[in-house]
Amino acid sequence: MRTERSTFRLASLGAAVALLFAACSAGATTAPSVASSVAAPSTAPASAASSAPAPSTDAMAALVTAAQAEGNLTTIALPHNWCDYGDLLTGFTAKYGIKINELNPDGGSGDEIAAIKANKGSTGPQAPDVIDVGLSFGPQAKTDALIQPYKVSTWDSIPATAKDPDGYWYGDYYGVLAFEVNTAVVTNVPKDWSDLLNAEYKGKVALAGDPTVSNQAISAVWAAGIATGGSLDNAQPGLTYFKQLKDAGNLVPVIGKTATVASGETPIRIAWTYNALSDKDSLAGNPPITVTVPTSGRFGGMYVQAISAFAPHPNAAKLWMEYLYSDAGQNLWLKGYCNPIRYDDMVKRGVVDPAAQAKLPDTTGAVLPTLDQITAATKVITTGWPTVVGATIK
Repeated sequence: MRTERSTFRLASLGAAVALLFAACSAGATTAPSVASSVAAPSTAPASAASSAPAPSTDAMAALVTAAQAEGNLTTIALPHNWCDYGDLLTGFTAKYGIKINELNPDGGSGDEIAAIKANKGSTGPQAPDVIDVGLSFGPQAKTDALIQPYKVSTWDSIPATAKDPDGYWYGDYYGVLAFEVNTAVVTNVPKDWSDLLNAEYKGKVALAGDPTVSNQAISAVWAAGIATGGSLDNAQPGLTYFKQLKDAGNLVPVIGKTATVASGETPIRIAWTYNALSDKDSLAGNPPITVTVPTSGRFGGMYVQAISAFAPHPNAAKLWMEYLYSDAGQNLWLKGYCNPIRYDDMVKRGVVDPAAQAKLPDTTGAVLPTLDQITAATKVITTGWPTVVGATIK
């Protein structure tokens, strides 16, 4: 078991992100590796605008003015303890004086896409300007004409393998799945996926989302399958595993959150490293939290940013992206235990926060799927969960 925060880094971000899109016949890849660029859709939706150039200094000043004139930004599914979004949200408002309307902070990627679809043409408070979703949702949102292109001023330092070439979506950060354990309730901390099936964990294990809509939960099902006979090309064993977990009475049909972990309702939560470690910090020993990266089925996942094609505040949305992809924004993600997408560039220029860098956990051997693998696995898990597992997670 490895619970300490070491100075180990995940290879380099460029190599790790490249793994996400590696084209290899075996499917499973581990760091380090060299890979080709993602095969993003080559044809933009007919209704979408052409890709925008990165703003010059004068254009940036004009963007700030236009965004401040709009006065508001609507975000969705951004918990404050997720990748240090709390500091990012308050920092943006403090810097630019733009109010932020936060929708459904505990929502999943599917909920974000649904919110765009449900509010097409609306300028009301339920219409999101920006989204932060699992990788598979970006290209599909482009195909469905739900997002618009925008290239931030730091565009060139985002690895080509982690962005749509036309600027419709771009990687922001990634993490690895871990077990977040309330050790006031669970004294014998599970070390691997197989451990979670033990009788001592009856009524104690929870996912961090609904596996029919949440990228984090979908990834957890997939990772469990990889640890129990599956692979990056075969997600079905993950459903079999969670059926066993449910039949054993160990799976709690509740979305695991900071509060439910702390109260003991879901004392073991399967979550991204950055979410689990953020909970450990925020709870400050009350109760004590141990974060364990499982010894097998180590699985990493990247999220992507995009602007709604129907954003009520398009200039504020673009300014938000500029803020996130600035050195300051990237370091705040790093502070929240997320591996930021511009990490390599910032290391070269010596602007990475060393204290935040040193706290990244050891995730040696983590595998990262290609876009095609994500698309296939997402379909298997979201369609198979209701019939194979039959648990409603809410």
